[in-house]
Amino acid sequence: MLAEIRIESLGAISAATAEFDRGLTVLTGETGAGKTMVVTGLHLLGGARADASRVRTGAARAVVEGRFTTNDLGDGTAGRIDGVLDSCGAERDDDGSVIAARSVSRDGPSRAYLGGRSVPAKSLSTFTTELLTLHGQNDQLRLMRPDEQRAALDRFAGVDKPLLRYRAAREEWLTARRDLADRRERARELTLEADRLKFGLDEIDAVAPQPGEDETLVEDIRRLSELDALREAARTARTALAGAFDELAAPGDSSAVDGLGHARAALESTDDTALRALGARLAETLAVVNDVAGELGDFLAELPSDASTLEAKLARQAELRTLTRKYAADIDGVLAWAHESRERLDQLDVSEEALAGLDERVRELQAHVVAAATELTRVRTKAAKGLAKAVTAELSGLAMAGADFTLTVAPLPARADDSAPLTLADGTEAHAGHDGVDAVEFGFAAHRGTDVLPLSKSASGGELSRVMLALEVVLAASDAGTTMVFDEVDAGVGGRAAVQIGRRLARLARSHQVIVVTHLPQVAAYADAHLLVDSGGRGNASRVRRIDDDDRVAELARMLAGLGESDSGRAHARELLDAAQQERTDTP
Repeated sequence: MLAEIRIESLGAISAATAEFDRGLTVLTGETGAGKTMVVTGLHLLGGARADASRVRTGAARAVVEGRFTTNDLGDGTAGRIDGVLDSCGAERDDDGSVIAARSVSRDGPSRAYLGGRSVPAKSLSTFTTELLTLHGQNDQLRLMRPDEQRAALDRFAGVDKPLLRYRAAREEWLTARRDLADRRERARELTLEADRLKFGLDEIDAVAPQPGEDETLVEDIRRLSELDALREAARTARTALAGAFDELAAPGDSSAVDGLGHARAALESTDDTALRALGARLAETLAVVNDVAGELGDFLAELPSDASTLEAKLARQAELRTLTRKYAADIDGVLAWAHESRERLDQLDVSEEALAGLDERVRELQAHVVAAATELTRVRTKAAKGLAKAVTAELSGLAMAGADFTLTVAPLPARADDSAPLTLADGTEAHAGHDGVDAVEFGFAAHRGTDVLPLSKSASGGELSRVMLALEVVLAASDAGTTMVFDEVDAGVGGRAAVQIGRRLARLARSHQVIVVTHLPQVAAYADAHLLVDSGGRGNASRVRRIDDDDRVAELARMLAGLGESDSGRAHARELLDAAQQERTDTP
């Protein structure tokens, strides 16, 4: 919930701090005192567009800071809040609360802060959206939009799972549909691409290169180019180590093996411990010399005896270079190109058989979308009846006993230029939008005997206020623990209807923190806490202060008839306040 808000240099408010408790809090004051600036500040914390004209005259910038607590949130909302904080590197205060702030410069851009970190305004909005629901005159107008009406129904119906299934099926269907259309429209182009890939793969397959073969060939060719020198060096070294290797060696040549053998035998023939130890070390050396001599023999045996091998290697190298000039810098790159090309080639099949198979796949996926959309429509249609009944009952309690509220769920017709119309089970051509195929429309009749018309054509300002409040009361169970802010939601109503609005807001405050900006004393009387916005005797600078007892009675008297100082006005206000508070106490 919102625990505290601090405002500096915003509109009529020079500097003010307001603390909020659970339950229902009302803000009242004379017109122009700055009540709406509190809501404006909350909108800024919600990431709304910053308006430099709101900065108080003479100030360089306006600052709004809010302290939020999250102890009362459900696990799902709390988890999302923690995710937002972690992604921003924001930190909680020592008491576990989170401080969000927004500054608006008169001459420069606005800045947003969350948990001591500078963040984009969008991140601040993501955080506060989970905690604040703001309602004002503009929100009532938005209620007339079809997408807002559908969103309200979905909130009541809890369509998360069927909606996710529909969106997943729709995305898969649209992807396959685009692929099929692309293949048909680009058949000639894709065929040419496939031919080019096939030619390249045939050329590579004919050469059949092996991984790393080009590097191995370089070493082999270097060795073959120096064949005589390598043979001579290896033979000389082998003869020096182990004696004659072939008939070309000079007879009687001494070898390192012979010398080491004689030396070892001489040392081991003595009884001297030191000399025998040296003999043992010579034995190790002799083993190493014999190993080297053996490897030199193998090296000599493997050397080709003529130059034809070199010619074959050079010819193979030329074949590989043909591939590396066309497809990649080295043979490993050529093999990677071939692998990717084979995968691409599988996707470029534009034969009649391939297109027919893909067309069948599209039809199968379309059937899945239709099934998912039908299920989503079923859930919405069933919930629409319950929501209409509940809202109508709430309107009756808001002094509109004869009102009738309806919801209609019907297929959203496909446009003539619809890129992806969906044929439903009954043959209807519907637009498969991101949120389903349904058009949701609120209907309203203010009195019995009148026709139910679309809400946008049948509700006055006061009636629309009550419809929105009724909706919020019904939908409240879906987001318990959040803060709901109403800016003059009671505009255009009075008398008995105003009393009923106060009662409904008080009921809503049992599960939510509710903050209301109001001109109606009937609403203000039901509050748990009453905040007054006034000039405080300091020119035009407004302040926000909490009022109780006699001050509250005086403010209610002013709201009733501008008679805050008269005995009769106070008596009427006291009676109104006592009756509202007693009703709150008696109502379970």
